[in-house]
Amino acid sequence: MDPLFVGGTMLRRGLLTPGNPVRIVRQFAALGRWGFGLAGELRQAAARSPRRIAVIDEQGQLTYAQLVDRAERLARGLPVAPGERVGLLCRNSARMISALIGVTTLGADPVLMNTGLSPSQLATVAKDQGLRAVLFDDEFAERVALVEGVEKLSEERVEELIAGTPPVPRMPPPERPGRTIVLTSGTTGVPKGARRPTPGGFRPLCSVIDRIPLRAQERVMIAAPLFHTWGFAGLQIALALRATIVLRRKFDPAAVLDDLVRHECTGMIAVPVMVQQLMELPVASAKPALRVVAVSGSALPGGLATRFMDRYGDVLYNLYGSTEASWASIATPADLRSAPSTAGRPPHGTTVAVLDEAGGPVPAGEVGRLFVGNEMLFEGYTDGASKSMHEGLLATGDLGHVDPSGLVFVDGREDDMIISGGENVYPAEVEGLLADLPQVREVAVIGVPDEEYGQRLAAYLVLRDGETLDPEAVREHVRRHRARFSVPRDVIFLEALPRNATGKVVTRELPR
Repeated sequence: MDPLFVGGTMLRRGLLTPGNPVRIVRQFAALGRWGFGLAGELRQAAARSPRRIAVIDEQGQLTYAQLVDRAERLARGLPVAPGERVGLLCRNSARMISALIGVTTLGADPVLMNTGLSPSQLATVAKDQGLRAVLFDDEFAERVALVEGVEKLSEERVEELIAGTPPVPRMPPPERPGRTIVLTSGTTGVPKGARRPTPGGFRPLCSVIDRIPLRAQERVMIAAPLFHTWGFAGLQIALALRATIVLRRKFDPAAVLDDLVRHECTGMIAVPVMVQQLMELPVASAKPALRVVAVSGSALPGGLATRFMDRYGDVLYNLYGSTEASWASIATPADLRSAPSTAGRPPHGTTVAVLDEAGGPVPAGEVGRLFVGNEMLFEGYTDGASKSMHEGLLATGDLGHVDPSGLVFVDGREDDMIISGGENVYPAEVEGLLADLPQVREVAVIGVPDEEYGQRLAAYLVLRDGETLDPEAVREHVRRHRARFSVPRDVIFLEALPRNATGKVVTRELPR
């Protein structure tokens, strides 16, 4: 039964510990009034633990009571009406969280904007999303200056609004709760806005923390960008757990490692490329006391999971999901030890199905289209479009399979699969194989046009410092382990792969 699952999970994760009865009543009253969105999760945390440190960033720290105060002052000072949309173009910081929750407190819709967007993309997003205003970090002032028809609120202006607005006790919830809009990654063009649902109770939280064992009042480094689905999810989880959130504006592996040790973080929310960069640092004398490192956003490169756990212990968890699907499966350390490339198993309340083109199930171990069902599927794109559905399950856009033990594996994107000489070829399979080469730091494999075979594979490799590798050795490695049609005809060595702000490879920027 779900009540038993929810209650048991909350008990195991320290959310049902005894405390001040008055504060506990206020905590649940805040959830009752404000719901389970960001505004409600912040207020329940402030009601229960007002003096607990909520956020530590490069500018200092804020308690939960101070964070609520800043969000409410901003909500009252913003030149925005409930129901309007406000773009947020900010790095990870306490200011970003204050702005995000201030907008939702007002009843407006925050639009989380990727910090890697070009000026023209920003202008298009502002128009497509019908933005009333943009709150931005000063480093983006030149880009925002080219966006027309919106109120532009710089760091200084936001601080003026907060300082100039008197606090009002017990600010009432808006008639219509603000709904967060997350932009798709936009690796192939202008991103679309996806409307995120508001949790209806504790079950979505418990579905995740049942498999990823973060506990109440931990210190959690959120390294993934807060504008990214996974960083945003990490913020939701951290607020629900009354955690202390540690943030750094830009990811720098050495600085992050120092923060993890200095701030005694026991949890970390990251994307795989960040974990990869941490592994490139020399082994530190002082290791962080991490219990949980939860990654999502892209596939784990071959062998990275076991290498990371060999250094930091069995603490790595891999969540497979998307902006539209939220989550589909979660791999625990035990799963990753047994099968380092697995995406894990569906958590409680989640269904994963592998279907053929006709919508029928495929046998265990065979590749098909991946579909997922859970209570946090997105509510559609802001332009009115949606994604393919089948009997209540959402198409992830990925191809994959489930092995006889129930582990989910992602074999690549549906639109990445190529047909070379009549054979189906999955670039991700070759990518993982090449990532295992000791000389290779990072790799991307894509399909390119071919006059004779229709399509062929091209491999782009970045080598580790001091390493050498020739194209024929790369082809021979693939030839020994895969069929001939999987051997990349083109092998290109690069200084670095083009990536967006969330670490995904931008394939359109790879040289042809």
